[in-house]
Amino acid sequence: MWRLVKNNKLFVTGAALCSFWLVIMLLAPIIRPYDPLAQNLAERFAPPGAAHIFGTDSLGRDILSRVIAGSRISIGAGLLTIVFASALGIIYGGAAGYAGGILDESMMRVSELVQSFPTIILAMVIAAALGPSLLHTLLAMVIVWWPNYARLMRSMVIQVKSNEYVEAAKSLGAGSFRVFFKEILPNSVGGIIVLATVDFGNAILLFAGLSFLGLGSPPPAPEWGAMVSDGANYLTYWWIAAFPGLGILTMSMGANFIGDGARDFLDPKLRKEL
Repeated sequence: MWRLVKNNKLFVTGAALCSFWLVIMLLAPIIRPYDPLAQNLAERFAPPGAAHIFGTDSLGRDILSRVIAGSRISIGAGLLTIVFASALGIIYGGAAGYAGGILDESMMRVSELVQSFPTIILAMVIAAALGPSLLHTLLAMVIVWWPNYARLMRSMVIQVKSNEYVEAAKSLGAGSFRVFFKEILPNSVGGIIVLATVDFGNAILLFAGLSFLGLGSPPPAPEWGAMVSDGANYLTYWWIAAFPGLGILTMSMGANFIGDGARDFLDPKLRKEL
């Protein structure tokens, strides 16, 4: 781990960016200078300055306060999506890979059916059909994301279950449940961890995209994608879209850097090069 931190500058950069935003998210109610929903039409479109460091939007709301408050929605949505999608994929793909045969083939056809649709298009259709709300958007994202984890988990389980220590556990009388959770699952989650770390940034981007299209948190909730959408209507006032867009960029970029570093550390061949 020390070699990873010492030699992988991208990992360190990603960890610093993600740590910064996670601290902002946790301390948002304390550190935001203004109420993110408070309107002040007398100060609408105020440029960045001493009173409003990031400026104000079309309703006079403080951009800095909205970016800080919006981190809870955007980052939280990404975290929840990855947690539920990976959990569903681990259970589904693990069961398919361990069972094998016709059950495995049937279950994988279902995941391939979901993957056959473009992710953003399918998420838009589901979110639009359910109606614009945070819960519906999260549900749509989990539905389109779990097959990636299911297919990866299946391949890992098929590879691991043929090892000698699994056969030894079976010969000692261990049941299927114990073999899966004690022998197979702990040795199959390495790839899932890397994929989840990289997908965290992608989930934030997808949620921001859906919110940009009006399918995320309904107004006036401060959410990064919706703030960028609002700023797109007032391109002259660049700060309205620039600062929430910078939050999306840095958080997703940091998550991808951490994912690359985690892959290097968990892969024995790459770990030797660190």
